[in-house]
Amino acid sequence: MPLVRVKTKFQVTLPTALRAQMGVKVGDLLEAKVEKGKMTLVPKTVIDRGIAESLEDYKSGRSYGPFDSAEKLLISLHRNLKRSKTKSSSRSRS
Repeated sequence: MPLVRVKTKFQVTLPTALRAQMGVKVGDLLEAKVEKGKMTLVPKTVIDRGIAESLEDYKSGRSYGPFDSAEKLLISLHRNLKRSKTKSSSRSRS
């Protein structure tokens, strides 16, 4: 088991074998936490808020597609545009 030294600014260098095993690259983010007297570092991915919201919409069924062709995509867009116009015009009459 490799040992690492804590430097003057509390920095440590991850041994090459461990970095390769975990696939950690320069600039990656690691979540650091203490569990039962041990410090663990877990690689993490940061997702843009907009992408995260889009993924949540997709998971909850608020999406369209997949489409077999661009033509089917356009048909769907036009159909949904008509629906949204109908909804907004009925709201304005109320």
